[in-house]
Amino acid sequence: MASGFGFNGGRSRCFAFWQEFSKCYAETDNPKECSPQGEDYLECLHHTKEIARAKAIKEEFVRKVQHQAAESRKISDVLADGVITGVGLIQRTGGTGSEQSKGQ
Repeated sequence: MASGFGFNGGRSRCFAFWQEFSKCYAETDNPKECSPQGEDYLECLHHTKEIARAKAIKEEFVRKVQHQAAESRKISDVLADGVITGVGLIQRTGGTGSEQSKGQ
């Protein structure tokens, strides 16, 4: 249970989620109605969904690198196109960085 105090004083990072869950649990006759608030609180504490999403992104990136390496592309070229933090939302163009910055 959250005490409401963080390590450095003040509120803990998940205290607001705990308050929402606690308020719902106190006001309801059916505790199953509070499962969304409970899930939010547990996600704040343990980051399970966030970790699972990061693993899925990493697995997709590794699969993409292996697929492109099988197509005889150099691994360095594949890695230059993006890294795990760049999930492919921005596509690189063929020009160098200095040429791209001059156009902006």
